[in-house]
Amino acid sequence: MSESQLEQNLQANFGFSTFRPGQKDIIEAVLNKRNVFAVLPTGTGKSLCYQLPAMMLSGTVIVVSPLLSLMTDQVKQLKATGFKKVAALNSMLSYQEREMLLQQIDSYKLLYLSPEMLQSKRIISRIKPLKISLFVVDEAHCISQWGHEFRPDYLRIKQTHQLLHKPPLLALTATATPDVQQDIIQALQVPDVDKFIYPMDKPNISLVVEQVNHVKEKEDKLVEIIQHYPVPTLIYFSSRDEAARVASLLQAKVLDRNIAYYHGGLDNQDRLLIQQQFMNHQLDVICCTNAFGMGINKKDIQLVIHYHFPSQIESFIQEIGRAGRNGQESVSVTLYHEYDRIIPQRLLDTELPDIVVVKQMLRQIYNSDVSYEDVKDEFILKVNGMEPHWRFFRYQLEKLKIIEHEQFNITKISYQDAVIALQKTIEKRYQYKYNKLNEMLQWLHTKGCRRKELFTHFQEHIQEPTNMCCDYCDFQWENWQPVFEQSNDTSQSWQISLKEILYQGE
Repeated sequence: MSESQLEQNLQANFGFSTFRPGQKDIIEAVLNKRNVFAVLPTGTGKSLCYQLPAMMLSGTVIVVSPLLSLMTDQVKQLKATGFKKVAALNSMLSYQEREMLLQQIDSYKLLYLSPEMLQSKRIISRIKPLKISLFVVDEAHCISQWGHEFRPDYLRIKQTHQLLHKPPLLALTATATPDVQQDIIQALQVPDVDKFIYPMDKPNISLVVEQVNHVKEKEDKLVEIIQHYPVPTLIYFSSRDEAARVASLLQAKVLDRNIAYYHGGLDNQDRLLIQQQFMNHQLDVICCTNAFGMGINKKDIQLVIHYHFPSQIESFIQEIGRAGRNGQESVSVTLYHEYDRIIPQRLLDTELPDIVVVKQMLRQIYNSDVSYEDVKDEFILKVNGMEPHWRFFRYQLEKLKIIEHEQFNITKISYQDAVIALQKTIEKRYQYKYNKLNEMLQWLHTKGCRRKELFTHFQEHIQEPTNMCCDYCDFQWENWQPVFEQSNDTSQSWQISLKEILYQGE
């Protein structure tokens, strides 16, 4: 296909006259049925790299993504453009909706699936007969054991890809060190991969850290910033309760802004409503945990504030990258208090199952005739319903051949050796995580250029900032002059809309 034909397709389907850096090279390789691994920074249009091919290729494009909000948002946006042959298969669907989708599965050109759905033999049996023209692994860092959001279910993607007769593969991520990049490629085990690695730093985002001495000072600074800069804003928290509390505080003190909170504890309907109202400019400030923003294609965000900092630099880079999608001058602000480090430390301490629970469950497997389902139920009960702990434990047992096809086989390894293996894995993982937290803390305390320090582990050269660089180099609040856009006038608040929707659903 000629260069002009590709751009004609882009214009016809998405209304863009030109590609963003990286998109065209990746799409051309995909259309030539190459296996591709690509690193593109957050907000630079990774999704177009498989959406446009889905409209041009003759078969079905399968996209594996852990981001339920991304699936919902992108399906809605694509349907709004007139592309109807798209659907998402994930846990947000009811049983009836899932069954209807499976019955019509051969009618879709683009199909999003969560990695958990790929564990279902029934779903695989329905996908297998399809003519799959492209198999996409989005957020590919999840497949690396050293990636910042490692998910054991992603390690089964390789087997799924093979079951589906190894169609051309596209793996995409926004943040990956060279070591993680190599780990991803090795884990997927696809030959002759074309690699497209683009700089992760966005030169239009200024980086600011403001240290405070107490919580009241942090709140006052937050209020001051929100009052002075009425631009679409994300405020990140590590605590659901704090996100809700500070949202209420801002609603009381900043009366001319439309403010809400968002976290994973809200039900699906609440989350979808808040997300949609943010997209439609009815809300312009969201106090959120990291559950918000992943895959949200809102182009006018100009301010990202970290009320709490995340436990690793990769997460931080992804979160600030949600600003300045159209190249507009944007600012990342981290409000830092010395005691803030306690929050990520506590979160890390609960990331993996306690070794005491692991030993208890292993002893039960080795000493009694228990079923896989019984062990699963008891394990989840012991870890207070934390499903990721069970997935970690199950994957480790599969790795040690103790679980094979949901059956226990204790002849492969002794109880003592199994305990030692799991203990070493847990210790190694925690050590890695604490090293990542220390990297984040070092960046917060850096005495040099924040941009250079932030991206030093990811790329050799830093792009020249298009505006102000950072608070160390040249940033001054009075020199930031963002473009203000008035929110849409609405006849009712988002709270009233939410109540009406919930009432209708009763």
